[in-house]
Amino acid sequence: MKKAYIGLGSNLGDRLINLKGSLDLLLAEPDIDLVSCSNVYMTDPVGGPEQESFLNACISINTCLTPVILLQKMLSVEDKMKRVRKEKWGPRIIDLDLLIYEGIKMNTPVLKLPHPHLEERDFVLIPLSDIAPNLFLPGKDKNIKDVITNRKDTNTVIFYCHNNWYRSST
Repeated sequence: MKKAYIGLGSNLGDRLINLKGSLDLLLAEPDIDLVSCSNVYMTDPVGGPEQESFLNACISINTCLTPVILLQKMLSVEDKMKRVRKEKWGPRIIDLDLLIYEGIKMNTPVLKLPHPHLEERDFVLIPLSDIAPNLFLPGKDKNIKDVITNRKDTNTVIFYCHNNWYRSST
């Protein structure tokens, strides 16, 4: 089993229910086991058209799926939740990003690991630091905590709810 880290985001409808629903669908897949959930944060959208704020969280999972197969499962969850890809960085009911897959660095047309914008996105770094502050980025000499400490420009990331959000009733 390998450990992978996934970012979750939603800014349409009942955002917290969307995060929970996506996690339900993802964990219904064989070979994906939840290890931990971050707190949930409310964040301003980055790029794209004017839109509502996001709720963002990160999870860690154990899996024996390859990174590409895991990504396919994640895209299937987005499809099941009726994610519409109308415009780049547009509003979305759910967004699942494979951030890090244990020790793997890859750069293919299908998947880039670690996620290419990971170090620039506080809406991912802050929740990721909840569950893995000492996690080193593959191919880098710094961990998540170091990246956050050295960030100059930060986006607004506001605590929304504790890390028991997934287990609490909907």
